[in-house]
Amino acid sequence: MVEIAGVAVTPEHASLRELFAADPSRSQRYRTSIADLVVDWSRQPVTDRVLRELHEVARAAGVAHAFHRMASGDRINVTEHRAVGHMALRAPRSLSMMIDGVDVIPEVHAVRDAMRATAERIRSNEQITDVVNIGIGGSDLGPAMAARALRAYGHPRLRPHFVSNVDGADIDSVLGQLDPAHTVFIIVSKTFTTSETLANARTARQWVIDRLGESAVVDHFIAVSTAADQVEAFGIDPSTMIGFWEWVGGRYSIWSAVGLSLMVLIGPDRFDDMLAGAHAIDQVMASGCSDNGDTMANPIVTLALIGVLHRNVFHRASKAVIPYAQELDRLPAYLQQLDMESNGKSVRADGSPVATATGPVIWGEPGTNGQHAFFQLLHQGTDIIPVDFIGFAQPNHDLVEHQDLLMANLFAQAEALALGRDGGDEPHRHFAGDRPSTLILADQLTPSVFGQLLALYEHIVLVQGVVWGIDSFDQWGVELGKVLASRIAAQLTNDDALPSDTDPTTAAAIEWYRSRRRR
Repeated sequence: MVEIAGVAVTPEHASLRELFAADPSRSQRYRTSIADLVVDWSRQPVTDRVLRELHEVARAAGVAHAFHRMASGDRINVTEHRAVGHMALRAPRSLSMMIDGVDVIPEVHAVRDAMRATAERIRSNEQITDVVNIGIGGSDLGPAMAARALRAYGHPRLRPHFVSNVDGADIDSVLGQLDPAHTVFIIVSKTFTTSETLANARTARQWVIDRLGESAVVDHFIAVSTAADQVEAFGIDPSTMIGFWEWVGGRYSIWSAVGLSLMVLIGPDRFDDMLAGAHAIDQVMASGCSDNGDTMANPIVTLALIGVLHRNVFHRASKAVIPYAQELDRLPAYLQQLDMESNGKSVRADGSPVATATGPVIWGEPGTNGQHAFFQLLHQGTDIIPVDFIGFAQPNHDLVEHQDLLMANLFAQAEALALGRDGGDEPHRHFAGDRPSTLILADQLTPSVFGQLLALYEHIVLVQGVVWGIDSFDQWGVELGKVLASRIAAQLTNDDALPSDTDPTTAAAIEWYRSRRRR
């Protein structure tokens, strides 16, 4: 028995094989539709009793109340004193959401209209063949991942590129593929001061100037920002700037103007389909959070609570996300930021230490590639690692035989993990089984289904953060390294004596670099 949020949770000690034998209806009862997604958690170590206890944890922690506060525009990001309004970004015009006394839905749609106009202008310009998104973190990872996921819906003329790393090899490799006369750069930075983004933007700007002249900057650069003065100083017409809001966290910003490069690629209508898919998940979440705090009928909360079970009862520190769709090859990385930046906290929202372990390590790789890499550990390693499998009935290509083989592998891996195999007198061939997984299935990876997938994981992160009592929407853990890097950068390029309080190991590293730096 483990106590979570003041509620006792007792794990089920029967194996998955035993649970299936005891309840033949298990595969039907623990399977449901969430919008267009079919989700099957029958291979998880839960019973009706365990699920009741877990949902009592959600009630005690105030999950339903926290969701309604978020949906109402309250400042649930308490350490930064901000609302968390990403659901407003995908809400239809007919709804309203009040943040700081203002209905933000009209503003959201005004920005989306500006995005649409910009996207249509680029898409209709036959001279433009390449679109380069320059950002970092949420200003890069979301659009870059989405562009790969939805490339089957992309404009046939336009090639998307994404630059985020301050390592010059990143932008150098992209610029080497381009003709400046046929390229548009989208610079994404809320304050237009992010050091990595501005370093890459300045390199791109100089590259254009060297080839086309300084007057070309205004025609080949677009800013997604709120800092009109910085944008104008860079040489971009601030009247073309598209903004977003303080209540849009970076890892939740793909739904905002940060997604402009994606809208250019797939078109405004399909971008709207993606938003509508996410909104459909928001509605499921809302309908499953009753006013009295009950979440028992909410399958999204159930999925989140199963994660809590693994993290806090079984002490499983990581989770693998395995999409059986090559287009989703960057989804695990995206979910790393979404989950680990949100719930990788050791302090509760009130400043006290957390009472339990929090966010797991998220990792993964598309199937079937992972089967020939780390699945050995999943099947026979000493640690039990929960897995989310994601698959689709219909591919976005015509090679149906490939899809048959792909999905056969998905289903086989889930079965093998759960049920295992008796190796007899050959212990090396023994598979213990009893390794949990969840199946997330859909007919096809469309923009709408893609939006549903991302929103599903967003709400899972919210629920788990509420259970752990942390602020899932701040990100102070990324600040210290940035501050130190700014100070060290100035020390690398001169020969002045280092400050006396410089850490000795850092000082040695700086001196090593100084002596070898290309000048």
